Amino acid sequence: MTELAGWENFYVIVGSSAGALIGLQFVVMALVASLPRAPSSAQAGAAFATPNIVHFGAVLMLSAVLCAPWHGIRGAAIVWGLLGLNGALYAIIVARRMRTQPAYQPEFEDWLFHALLPLAAYVVLAVSAYAALVHARKALFGAGAAALLLLFAAIHNAWDSVTYHVFVVKPGRQETDGRPGE
Repeated sequence: MTELAGWENFYVIVGSSAGALIGLQFVVMALVASLPRAPSSAQAGAAFATPNIVHFGAVLMLSAVLCAPWHGIRGAAIVWGLLGLNGALYAIIVARRMRTQPAYQPEFEDWLFHALLPLAAYVVLAVSAYAALVHARKALFGAGAAALLLLFAAIHNAWDSVTYHVFVVKPGRQETDGRPGE
């Protein structure tokens, strides 16, 4: 029995949640596809929408990796470490995209949930993979915490995007006085 025993239920639940939320994101995108778009919306999508799918996908991938029948933790740690390193690089790219896209001026909450928390989660994932070779039990808690942080940050971001489209960009709203919806 490996160090991974006992984590199966956790990763089945977390991975299933991530997979279901990926599907819901596709439904939402289909529903908002008919909304009016500004020319800069593609850049905003790369900064605010696509990362949600990437984070949900990372959680799904991590769940699959840690539910696989490994003979030890080394192989799993290598894969989840690479996932963490690539995710940290991607979080830095997302932060750059957030800064340069012209469609929306990010606020502190946006920086926190779209850039800082995902970066922290991916760094924890990479560090815990390295630590797994010496302290497997503690490292697995780090990987689990990173998975939950990515899942909850992406849920927050997806909800934030949907409410933005419903309350700010809703079709049929007339602009008067420079304020939407009056």
